[in-house]
Amino acid sequence: MQPLLIAGTDTGVGKTILTAALAAYWQTYRNPDTLGIYKPVQSGEGDREFYHRTFKLSQSLAEITPLYFETPIAPAIAAVREGKHIDLGLIWQQFQTLQQRYECLLVEAMGGLGSPITYEYTVADLARDWHIPTVLVVPVRLGAISQAVANAALANLQKVNLKGMVLSCGQACSDEDIEAWAPPDLIYSLTNIPVLGILSHLSNISDLASLARAASDLNLELLGV
Repeated sequence: MQPLLIAGTDTGVGKTILTAALAAYWQTYRNPDTLGIYKPVQSGEGDREFYHRTFKLSQSLAEITPLYFETPIAPAIAAVREGKHIDLGLIWQQFQTLQQRYECLLVEAMGGLGSPITYEYTVADLARDWHIPTVLVVPVRLGAISQAVANAALANLQKVNLKGMVLSCGQACSDEDIEAWAPPDLIYSLTNIPVLGILSHLSNISDLASLARAASDLNLELLGV
C-alpha cells in the first residue's frame, strides 16, 4: 500500500488513536513485520514512545521521529526556543528510507493541515510535496463541521490528496451526538470528501484487539489498507 498521512482538524482530536488502530489492524490481519510508523517531528514526550512500546517496532525512537523537541508546543516555535533548526531535508530523506523498507508506512502529522512545521511551511505543504495520500480526523464535538470544511478547503487549495475523513469519538458518543455535532451526510455535502466511518471511543488505546476492531469498522478500502 502507499504511505498514508494521518492529519487532524486540531491537536488532540484522535490522530494517534487512528494511527494506532490502523497499525493494529495491519499487524493483526496483514504482515506485522512490514509495518512502519513515522512521526517526522514531535514536541514533547508522547506519541513516538507510545508507538514504540505498543507495537514493539524494530524502529528506534530516532527512526520514528528524527526531529524531537523537549518543549510541547508547535515545532516551529519549539525550535526557536531551543535554538535548533528544523531540517525539512532530513525528515524527507527518512520518509524515503522508511517507504522503501516497509509495505505499510503510517505517517502521523503534527496537528492539523494548517499546523506550522516551520515559519513558512505547514503540514498541508508537506502532504502536497510528498505526494502522500491523507486522511483527516474530525472530532465529534461542537465546531466539528466548520473545522472539517476549513481543512477540506485548505487541502483543495494546496492540492492535497485527501482520501477521506474519519469522525473520532474522544469520549463515548451516541448516534444523536454524531448527528448533532458531526453529521456525516452534511460534512460530505459541504466538502465532497467521503466520511470513512466513526472511530469509537476506546478506554484502553494499548489494547491491540480493540484497536484492530475499531479500524475494521471503517471503510479501509478507500485508504488502500
